[in-house]
Amino acid sequence: MEEEYSVSVTQLIQKMNLINHTPEIDTDHILIKDPNMNRPAVQLAGFFEHFDSARIQICGNVEFAYISNMHTEEENIQIFEKLFAFKIPCLIFCRNIKPYDYIIETGKRCGIPILTDTSETTSDFVHEVVKWLHVELAPRISIHAVLLDVYGEGVMITGDSGLGKSEAALEMIRRGHRLVSDDVVEIKKVSDETLIGTAPDITRHFIELRGIGIIDVKSMFGVECVKHTQSIDLIVNLEEWDKDANYDRLGLEDQYTEILGNKIVSHSIPIRPGRNIAVIVEAAAVNHRQKKMGYNAAQELYNRVTQNIACLLYTSPSPRD
Repeated sequence: MEEEYSVSVTQLIQKMNLINHTPEIDTDHILIKDPNMNRPAVQLAGFFEHFDSARIQICGNVEFAYISNMHTEEENIQIFEKLFAFKIPCLIFCRNIKPYDYIIETGKRCGIPILTDTSETTSDFVHEVVKWLHVELAPRISIHAVLLDVYGEGVMITGDSGLGKSEAALEMIRRGHRLVSDDVVEIKKVSDETLIGTAPDITRHFIELRGIGIIDVKSMFGVECVKHTQSIDLIVNLEEWDKDANYDRLGLEDQYTEILGNKIVSHSIPIRPGRNIAVIVEAAAVNHRQKKMGYNAAQELYNRVTQNIACLLYTSPSPRD
């Protein structure tokens, strides 16, 4: 069974700088489990069929105008009591709208937080909250790997312990790239196309080097050499050199590794003395970036070879009968 994640209304209030009109309510234990939001237009008219009560409820100018003009105070109290009976996580008024006192009092009686956002438009606020919730509530997994920002590409280096992942990362940091996480990468699936990686709080900015110990990258090399999160665009898997293995020498067809249902382009790099792993990873990142921009070096070589063969066949004299 897939693990379910949640954030508290208190975290939402702090993240979005919301005004809390019901501080008496304990928002630490009211949890948000759905990243989507709902504007309760038809619910304010009394229609609750197919109503998703797990979502945050948003009131903008239109909903507030309806509340103000279409019903009496007593009728509105009954509607909000019915709405709050579904135990929604909270009700947020946007555009710095001050809710009526009877709405606040009804929220207090029913244990529903009443909040206000000070942003200029409802759509901007909804966009920011949904984006944040999709990250916080995303499915996640932890992987033994190193994650770096290499020329803007998120490169995750995987492989067995002792192959030199951390040492390669240290050299790349010296070359101007940025560390996201060493040893353990926490990966969140924020969409069907995007995986976001970050470091556990306890190991953030640290690298373990065998024979030396723990070093603090942020303190040693500066804040420009670390990054909090990074999308994962490429996986480089380090493996011990096997003379009998058939390694890819052209790269015409991409190989993929699946994580949380998302497929990520991956390369298997054999390790042997004399191979500079940092330079190879840099080359892989740049090559991947070129492919995304429409240029494929392997395909270009293949086209040149086929064209050359075609020219030779065209210009060669035909055999005599």
